[in-house]
Amino acid sequence: MPITPVTRTCVAAVMLTATLGAAMLSGCAAVVVGGAATGAAVANDRRTTGSVIEDQAIELKARKAISDAKDVDSQTHINVTSYNQIVLLSGEANSEELRRQAVDLVSGVEKIRHVHNEIQIAAPSSFMARSNDTVLTTKVKTKLFATKNLDATRVKVVTEAGNVYLMGLLSQEEAQRAAEAASQVSGVLKVIKLFEYTDSN
Repeated sequence: MPITPVTRTCVAAVMLTATLGAAMLSGCAAVVVGGAATGAAVANDRRTTGSVIEDQAIELKARKAISDAKDVDSQTHINVTSYNQIVLLSGEANSEELRRQAVDLVSGVEKIRHVHNEIQIAAPSSFMARSNDTVLTTKVKTKLFATKNLDATRVKVVTEAGNVYLMGLLSQEEAQRAAEAASQVSGVLKVIKLFEYTDSN
């Protein structure tokens, strides 16, 4: 099939919205809208362009390291989130040994500055539980966008079993505002701040 300008546009948009999730990939129109939102986020991001690209590479390499370890991959459900080369590991592992192996595998990925191990010892969560977490993440993001004096595009939201993890490069005041807003969302059990502070001494 020949590559037309429209095809190129869709491909570019898909690349920009890859991290927004499959729910937005129902058609080119949805992708373009998501791409515009992602473009705004990138424009306001306090990370350098190189850091954004490095975070994407870290996530891909870490997920591959886990999937290549068949015993670990088959008995866990682990999400990898990298922000400014700080990695959050969340999800579930059937045993402490599997959790340790997963952390060791990811820690071996180059350029990672720190790993937050939030993997719980439990059976991998159900599709329904993961869907509920996705809905909760959307609710939290919506709340953050409605919060005054806060650029919500600078806050990364990850939800696991009702616990909301917040990442980003924020001032301490911005971080507190984001955490308070997230804690007000119905269904949120706990808010965990994993920010790097722009005004720390």
